[in-house]
Amino acid sequence: MSATPTLAIVGARVRTLDPSRPFASAIAMSDGQIVAVGDDADIRSLCNRATEIIDGTGVTVVPGLADPHIHPFMGALRTQGVDLTSARDLDEIRAAIAAERERVGPGKWIVGWGCTFEPFLETGIRGSVFDAATGGQPTFINFFDGHSAVVNQAALDAARIDGPRPFSEAAAIVCDADGAPTGELQEWAALDLVESVMPQLTDEEMYDIFVKAFRTFNSVGLTNLHAMDGDPWAIDMLRRMEERGDLTCRVVLPMWIKPDMDLAEWDHLKEYRDEKGRRWRAGVAKFFIDGVIESGTAWLTRPDTHGDGLAPFWPDPDKYKAAVALFARSGHQCITHAVGDMAVRCALDAYKAAGAAPGIHHRIEHCELVEDSDLPRFAAEGVVASMQPLHMFATREDRTDAWSERVGEDRIRRQFRTRELKDSGAILPLGSDWMVAHYDPRKGMAWAQLRREGGNVGGFQVGPGQALTPLEVLEGYTSEAARTVSESHLNGRIAPGFRADLTAFAADPVECGGDALPTLPVLLTVTDGEVVHRA
Repeated sequence: MSATPTLAIVGARVRTLDPSRPFASAIAMSDGQIVAVGDDADIRSLCNRATEIIDGTGVTVVPGLADPHIHPFMGALRTQGVDLTSARDLDEIRAAIAAERERVGPGKWIVGWGCTFEPFLETGIRGSVFDAATGGQPTFINFFDGHSAVVNQAALDAARIDGPRPFSEAAAIVCDADGAPTGELQEWAALDLVESVMPQLTDEEMYDIFVKAFRTFNSVGLTNLHAMDGDPWAIDMLRRMEERGDLTCRVVLPMWIKPDMDLAEWDHLKEYRDEKGRRWRAGVAKFFIDGVIESGTAWLTRPDTHGDGLAPFWPDPDKYKAAVALFARSGHQCITHAVGDMAVRCALDAYKAAGAAPGIHHRIEHCELVEDSDLPRFAAEGVVASMQPLHMFATREDRTDAWSERVGEDRIRRQFRTRELKDSGAILPLGSDWMVAHYDPRKGMAWAQLRREGGNVGGFQVGPGQALTPLEVLEGYTSEAARTVSESHLNGRIAPGFRADLTAFAADPVECGGDALPTLPVLLTVTDGEVVHRA
């Protein structure tokens, strides 16, 4: 080692996930890289007065946690306004909207987020149920899934929406029998019609929101993000954040490839493949082949209980397959949002036909329903199953939740098949899909190993036979996340030559028990050798 360490941790319990040395007590870092791992005496002998030495007594250090599926930009913007995640019925939603109306003042837009579908089971999703609470002020309420919203008449009028419209993707302005909009909007093309007429933040206001969000991610131990809302604008934002010293997580950023794009647009986005900074990079293409089960927009092998689920997000799946082939041939990793079982099958077929560049694994996001015949294909065909067990938070024991009610009892056994996918040999990274679910990886780790909310001892377990072991869960947030983006030689373990990305807890997350995980203190987060959070 030529350089003196700039940062060292001694006296800790270091769970390295390195098979050659599973545990150690000390780590030395320099220029964003781990330069030595060993016992305290070994590491102290490498340090001098220029080294910051952190006493790790009582601390467990693990590789820096990653979120392999998160929306750091869209999520940060769409979680402005009133938080409706805990609202259990329409009365609670109305009360929250009325309070938000008082806060924003007369004539201003009322915005909410995180709303669940269950409060609308009796009334149907319609903006008129909030009329008394909004006082006629334009109102936009995002559902927790990120694919749906409900707006009132004032918002429809502002966007000049008075009936159904055709879209180039599977989106909809939901209308009643007379052709009048109910206020329900499905998928982004429909949501964008209203969002485009809402007051817009300045670039600096957005910048400040993003910086705050990244620091919040650091506070729960996150060092690496696979950001799922990429476009050239986001690359410019990452570049600016890094130049100003505010990029406190590493980011892998895909370009979103949409059904209405033509070949010239595809070729333009291909040019971003090699864009990168020190802490961020592109090289990934993101597709959506379906929506979500709760709104009936997931693509299924047979209809859901409402008769929905037979349409893909890309009206022409062959065009989707052609786009996958184009980006795969250009050396991109391909990512496909596929919730329903038919969507998963279509993505697997597209990847098999397209092939992949050496060392690259294409990936499927969510995989909430997978047919028995398709499950072994992930490992056999080298496709990543990127999953978010935390999505099960909305499941009710009596199956009256929107997800369970839609899929029906006979398909429930195939939900979130993490255990079977892991046993099959599939690469299995675990993430949050924030803003759909909470960004805190400790909550997600608890769900993955308990199949229920951590701390809710005796609570309903969603398919307990699909639970992962505590070590497998930690790997899902570290080494499996690194494998997913072909960075196993850089991230996911604590070893010389690896990136200095570390998360330190007050106890070992593998041994503390799933019910303790959600409140297990994060004491230190290090990204690229920089301390970005210290409790």
